[in-house]
Amino acid sequence: MADPATTPLVIDVISDVVCPWCFVGKRRLEQAIALRPGRPVAVRWHPFQLDPTIAPEGMDRKAYMERKFGAGGRLAEIHARLSGIGAEVGIDFAFEAIHRSPNTRDAHRLIRLAAVDGLQGPVAEALFAAYFEQGRDIGDHAVLADVAEQSGLDRAGVEAMLAGDDLVADVETEIRSAQEIGVQGVPFFIIAGRYAVSGAEAAETLAGAMDKAAEDIAVA
Repeated sequence: MADPATTPLVIDVISDVVCPWCFVGKRRLEQAIALRPGRPVAVRWHPFQLDPTIAPEGMDRKAYMERKFGAGGRLAEIHARLSGIGAEVGIDFAFEAIHRSPNTRDAHRLIRLAAVDGLQGPVAEALFAAYFEQGRDIGDHAVLADVAEQSGLDRAGVEAMLAGDDLVADVETEIRSAQEIGVQGVPFFIIAGRYAVSGAEAAETLAGAMDKAAEDIAVA
């Protein structure tokens, strides 16, 4: 029997890389893990698309956001609130620098590919940062190749993957699976396959769910 003290607690994170709350959720999960320094954890990233209808080449972000939120001050209020929350977890949101709303399927293909080398976390972080802090178009294959190389992946291999249909079916299957278990919004955390936390909850809340899952495993 595996020792619960040394066996990693598996945390599955369902997210989309253009979801600002998912970026916040990632940082809060890292805080939660830091609150339990003696507990080994394995984080696995899974795809979700907030809007799969966006064309592969993306679209103008201003027009897209106005279509969703209107042309008034509501969007500015949302961005101001997110900027404040982001600052609390070390995120420097630069919403004004974002000019394209991308289709995120290829970004999710990259994250899935990164699992082979154990680099999902660094790739997800780099994608969030590229989009939200640098305003880069993470639907663009050259940008994705840059992110991959920066994160330690083989650039040529990533470029070859993006040029074809590799992992498209895998990403689409995972998204359907998330929908089938009732995931309607992200981030969504599944801890040890036992506890689900929906939304970018506080680090203490995530750590508490981790505690409950670990206790259940220990007495199983």
